[in-house]
Amino acid sequence: MKKIALLLMTVLFVTLTACAPKAAEMPKAELPAGKAWADGKEIYFIHTEASDPGVSQALTDMMKSPVILVPSLANVPDESLANVYVFTNGLAGSGPFGFQADVFDNPPGTDGYTPLRRLNVITWTDESKARELTHVDDVLAAEAAGELTIEQPGVVINMPFVVWDGGQR
Repeated sequence: MKKIALLLMTVLFVTLTACAPKAAEMPKAELPAGKAWADGKEIYFIHTEASDPGVSQALTDMMKSPVILVPSLANVPDESLANVYVFTNGLAGSGPFGFQADVFDNPPGTDGYTPLRRLNVITWTDESKARELTHVDDVLAAEAAGELTIEQPGVVINMPFVVWDGGQR
């Protein structure tokens, strides 16, 4: 009986392997990646969905690639979210408002990694004192020192990393 089961499993495996599409036959999708910072290291990520229609449209226009509106993302429990910090003023750069690149906490390989990100909107109190921040600890220290404010508008964005320190997709 064991020999028959083993034989059937082998035949099934060979059949499925033969029928599977080859890598060259599989469609390729190209998505524009954004540059950002996580733990002081440069990373790249994509935007796939957002919970807010305005954010979804703004990211779609910025990346020239659809960012799907998924309002139910706003219902994801807080403990299931990581953070992204986005700058509304300060140093010019590649961020969505035209200022410095975003800063992420919890990159892949760390406790708390998830592609689902709580939007944190940063405004420098004195724009002339703005400097590039590349680590969430720097962001939080600047907030504690009164150098910037952080607002959470209740928006969740799916932002999987595609290149990070030690890995890539």
